[in-house]
Amino acid sequence: MRWNKYRLKTLEGAEDIVIATLAEAGVEGVEIEDKAPLSEQDKAQMFVDIMPDAPYDDGIAYLTFYLDEDEDNGPLLERVREGLDELRQFSDIGECTIEKSQTEDKDWINNWKKYFHQFYVDDILITPSWEPVKEEDEGRLIIHIDPGTAFGTGLHETTQLVIRELKKYVTKDTELLDVGTGSGILSIAALKMGAKHAAGTDLDPNAVSACHENLAANGIPEDRMKVLLGNIIDDPAIQKEAGWNEYDVVTANILAPVLVQLTPGIGQHMKHGAVYITSGIIDNKEKDVREAVAKAGMELVSVTHQGEWVCVTARKV
Repeated sequence: MRWNKYRLKTLEGAEDIVIATLAEAGVEGVEIEDKAPLSEQDKAQMFVDIMPDAPYDDGIAYLTFYLDEDEDNGPLLERVREGLDELRQFSDIGECTIEKSQTEDKDWINNWKKYFHQFYVDDILITPSWEPVKEEDEGRLIIHIDPGTAFGTGLHETTQLVIRELKKYVTKDTELLDVGTGSGILSIAALKMGAKHAAGTDLDPNAVSACHENLAANGIPEDRMKVLLGNIIDDPAIQKEAGWNEYDVVTANILAPVLVQLTPGIGQHMKHGAVYITSGIIDNKEKDVREAVAKAGMELVSVTHQGEWVCVTARKV
């Protein structure tokens, strides 16, 4: 099998948000090339005494993804173009030109596994299935996650911001709604914190299987999480299936423009006093999400930051 290779030129500072946009469009994995200097942590992990001279950092990054040449990739590429055009309206993403070529067969779906290792979010251990849990970590809250072709490992700052907020609000009675659930990591984190039940919505069919697989990996019965395929923003059937005035906590770790569309109607699914935790917000879009929350009649509870990313938490009053 041969694959179509797409190499997108952007800026180092825009890597995260462009990758998130590609994932929203349905791209299942991205290779990153840039000349950003290594961090001290990166250097420590290389176990060498003398570092080679690094190339001049020109601020340019290349993001490469691969699509099966035998499939009709037109709709996906159109979603990519539309997502990038929307992104240009509020963020400097550079040229975002895309070069197409072909390459020989590779296991692109599984190659990412060699780069994903267990890590901590404060006192929580997040680990893939292929890495054993160390004896000293046995007493921790442990989340087993294999994202596969669904978005969400927990490594990204936005996911970590939401997990920290969940620790503040989840109780044994919590009914959680997770919009854009991806791998199900936020729902699974809440369930392992003691939440009663979770529901997740996503546009990607891969999210359904990924959620079920990750529930099993964590020993969570499937009846504790309902996964809905569709858009809760404008699909009446999904809105009805999700339920009205049912949830104590709603999480939405998606891009700010989508949060602005989601927020006006999300309150109809929340109980009075319920908490709305949003992330996926680049810092220069924080104002837009805060304004959307205020227009929806919610009370702002907190705003937290990690790097250039923001988490806005509000309450339905």
